[in-house]
Amino acid sequence: MGATVTTATETKVWGGGNEPMGASYGKLMMWFFIVSDALTFSGFLAAYGFSRFKFIETWPLPDEVFTHFPFMHGVSAPMYYVALMTFILIFSSVTMVLAVDAGHQLKQRKVAFYMLLTIIGGLIFVGSQAWEWKNFIKGEYGAIETKGGSLLQFVDATGKRVKLEDFVVQLPEERVELKRSNATWYMTEAETPTTYSVTEVQAAFKAHPELRVRTERIYQGTKEDLADARLEKGVQKVKHKEILTREASQKMMDNAHMVVEGANLWRNEYGSKLFADFFFFITGFHGFHVFSGVIINIIIFLNVLLGTYEKRRSYEMVEKVGLYWHFVDLVWVFVFTFFYLV
Repeated sequence: MGATVTTATETKVWGGGNEPMGASYGKLMMWFFIVSDALTFSGFLAAYGFSRFKFIETWPLPDEVFTHFPFMHGVSAPMYYVALMTFILIFSSVTMVLAVDAGHQLKQRKVAFYMLLTIIGGLIFVGSQAWEWKNFIKGEYGAIETKGGSLLQFVDATGKRVKLEDFVVQLPEERVELKRSNATWYMTEAETPTTYSVTEVQAAFKAHPELRVRTERIYQGTKEDLADARLEKGVQKVKHKEILTREASQKMMDNAHMVVEGANLWRNEYGSKLFADFFFFITGFHGFHVFSGVIINIIIFLNVLLGTYEKRRSYEMVEKVGLYWHFVDLVWVFVFTFFYLV
């Protein structure tokens, strides 16, 4: 008896027509972008972590850097406004979820409303970052950099920070008349001009014997006794900057080289110069992402108002931009945790 051959019908798993895992091409590309961008941010935060670990003794304390709050000039509010910025951005992520959900229900007005709230939240966050940058660049107290590169800050007898403007007086300088013999066609300044000169700060420091110098070095101690390094068990350690005696402070001031006010890519009154570099780059890079997301949200919002997606009977574009917005919010949670809190 001959063998009977039967032909089985082969089921084609995927031939390019159906979508794997139910995801469209646009969603897959958005996920690819998010993964690649997440790796970029991970590299930045890892570099920040390694640098902070290497210069841990001179790294600025966030509670002393981010102390400003709008319309509360002179009031110390450490990390309050950064926490408010974080809440606003996370809340905008909630409104984006509601917009996507309304899109699934094909409710045009609700999509437009929640998209508008998301845009407002993003604009507030970007504006808040710009305001924070302004205060960081301008500075508040000022400091002195020695010839060896050490940063000196000023405190009173109780350890409270003192601003340069509180004790330094500008000395009258004799103006040199420019003549043909001493003038040049092109004159440049080697350093960023400051309000006070080194001579003025040194003279003012000598005239105020109650002042002390505080260095960059972080000291683990208690609030009650900063001089005693032998701490009992169970006593909570608090990070402080090292405060020198009056004699040691005067020796450091004699070695002063430059007045530092605020922060930029070359100088930083708060501590390690790398802190300012990472602050500008990481928060600026994230701020660019938020600003780009706001622009995209505005475009999608206008299309919602025009009824573009209502005609298509699909709000998938809202869902795509929602993925990007959630990613931006999640990245800020990591930036806020590692850069501001830790």
